[in-house]
Order: sequence, then structure tokens, then C-alpha cells
Amino acid sequence: MQDYAALGFESFPAPAKVNLFLHVVGRRDDGYHLLQTVFRLLDFHDTVYLRPRQDEGVHRMHDLAGVPESRDLCVRAARLLQQHTGCRRGVDIAVDKRIPMGGGLGGGSSDAATVLLALNRLWNLNLERAELQEIGLALGADVPVFVFGQNAWAEGVGEKLQPIALPPAYYLVLTPPVHVPTAQIFASEQLTRNTIPTTIAAFSGLGSGNRQSPARNDLESVVCKQFPAVALCLGWLNRHAPARMSGSGASVFAECGDRQEAERLLVRARQEIGSTMPIAGFVAQGLEFHPLHGFA
Repeated sequence: MQDYAALGFESFPAPAKVNLFLHVVGRRDDGYHLLQTVFRLLDFHDTVYLRPRQDEGVHRMHDLAGVPESRDLCVRAARLLQQHTGCRRGVDIAVDKRIPMGGGLGGGSSDAATVLLALNRLWNLNLERAELQEIGLALGADVPVFVFGQNAWAEGVGEKLQPIALPPAYYLVLTPPVHVPTAQIFASEQLTRNTIPTTIAAFSGLGSGNRQSPARNDLESVVCKQFPAVALCLGWLNRHAPARMSGSGASVFAECGDRQEAERLLVRARQEIGSTMPIAGFVAQGLEFHPLHGFA
């Protein structure tokens, strides 16, 4: 990795997320699905490097396999912020990727949100958080929650956010070597789209009138049928702790009692699952707030 700090770049973290549950509760006339979910931020992150320019250029400083610069969410975020504000300044962008791409952990969306939050300060724009969330929604449904900056109960297409208090927790996250196309999963005829909506109280174990457990992912069964590697990781993890898939996959995760337990389980996963296929994995603690929460 290039030493971007030596080249005058500032570094900003872009944390991963997991969905503690994900319900598909309906579908809008325009085809977008209506969801309920809880986003949990993690202390495992990409690092976004930014160097403001005096001209209006927005440039990516490195190649990203399979992602041309014009489609890069970080580049698009910077250009959209320019258009929205009329800002005449530019930026050079680099990203140190640690979050697996296409794993349902929000890496690209988080990178874009970090660009919005950081440039809001570096370009002295002083936009309110709600305005940045609206800009982020134009980039993708997961971008607003990272701008929101804390663990959130989400509804709509994922953009209607409420803060939610979550207890401290450690998570083991496993990512098999497959790419799950989100659009393909949401288009599946096997996907149920009529889960009865739940409530924050029920999710928190406080609702006496709703016996439906929200601790599941409605996309999970569809993904597991189409991608055996995801089913294998989820099955292995479920033998050791209650596990589920994050987002549309391919990553799966389980909450562990402490970091030591999670680390021991990660070693076993690498030994036992790793004997059949390469697997990425990490241990992370849940965050209460995004590291850049004070930037808007």
C-alpha cells in the first residue's frame, strides 16, 4: 500500500456493518422492496485517504479490480457533493480496502459515506447530516446509515432511520469466496415479500404482543439455495453459535461472548472450512457511533 500520508493525504475510517436481522415486508409500485432491519456498525474498517485539490478535479489514485473510476462510489460521492453545493474544489482519493467487496458488509457504501462526511469538513461545506443522508441515498440504499453515524433501526428501502441502543458485543464474520448479486436475490421468485412487520420493542425483547422472532434474514434461504458456499459457512457457524447472513450475503456472522471466544472460533473456521475452500474472516466489536459521527 502506498504511503499516502507522506503524500499529504488525510486518513478517515469507513466501518463495516452487519444486519442483525433483515425482513422484506412488501414491495413498492416502482419495484423497490420495503425492508425492516437493524444496522450494527463494527470496528473493522476500510481507510479512505483524501487530499483536497484547488481545482475541480476528482481523481482516484489507484485501480480497483472490476470497478472503473466512473462507477467508483467514492468518486461518485465527491462529484455529487460538488454538484449539490457548487463547490469549486476537488480531491484525490485512495482507499485501503479491508472489508470484503460484495460481502453484504457495506464496504463500498461506507467508503462513499466517509467521503461525504470528510469532504463536508475539508471543503468547509457545513451541511447538516440530514442533507448529507439525502445525497447519500442517491448513491445507494446503505449509504445513509453510515452518514447517520450510529446503530439504527431502518425501514422503507433502508433510508428511514431511528437510533437504536444495542448492548456491547463481539462478532465473528466469515466471507466465502463467492459474489452474490443483490439484484438477482431480490428478483428471485422464491423470495417471500410479506413478512409481518415487527417493532423495535419486539426486537429488543420487550414486546409481549409480538411472538415473531425478528432474528432472521429473509434473503438467507434464497442465497443458500443458489450459493452452496454460503450455506456451508452458515451451517458451520450455526453449530457453534446462533448465526445469520448479513444483507444479501455472502458474509455470515455470529455474536460471541467475548473477543477470545470469537478469535478461537475464527481459528477453527480457517482450519475446518479452509480445508475445503479459501475463506476470509475477522473478529470485530460492535460500535455505538461511527468514528466520524462529529463531522456533521
